[in-house]
Amino acid sequence: MARPIVVMGVSGSGKSTVGAALAQRLRVPFADADDFHPPENIAKMTAGRALDDDDRHPWLESIGEWLALHGDGGVMSCSALKRKYRDQLRRHCAEVEFLHLAGSLETIGRRQASRPGHFMPASLLASQFETLEPLDPDERGVTIDIDQSIDSIVEIYVRTRDSHVDQEDR
Repeated sequence: MARPIVVMGVSGSGKSTVGAALAQRLRVPFADADDFHPPENIAKMTAGRALDDDDRHPWLESIGEWLALHGDGGVMSCSALKRKYRDQLRRHCAEVEFLHLAGSLETIGRRQASRPGHFMPASLLASQFETLEPLDPDERGVTIDIDQSIDSIVEIYVRTRDSHVDQEDR
């Protein structure tokens, strides 16, 4: 059964890269949540100020609408740091599942430092880790450590997903 997938995690965890590779592997559309930010959000983050829940709400609504339009399969990269953000997405598309890309502050900090020109400054990484609420056991999804190749992450996710689909079909 095809479902939309949100590749989630803090900035610099590899959401866009893994999301694009996963979408290609599954042959479904891909979208990057960064492209859904209004100019005000980008300006705020570029200035080194973290977004608050009021900033995120309309952005998450747009992402949820995209997921609902791709209920038969699609991949979205989105930080989805808090449970309530993921709940907001589920209100649009109850079948969405999450792939949480997890890693240490040090590992992700090194990766983020090698991304010149991205609007999210490295100075906000610590606040993202403070905000992050990992997936709860009742949430549909899986957490995978980022300290491996993109191909390995995609393969682990696809195998995990396939085993869950097999169990649901029984």
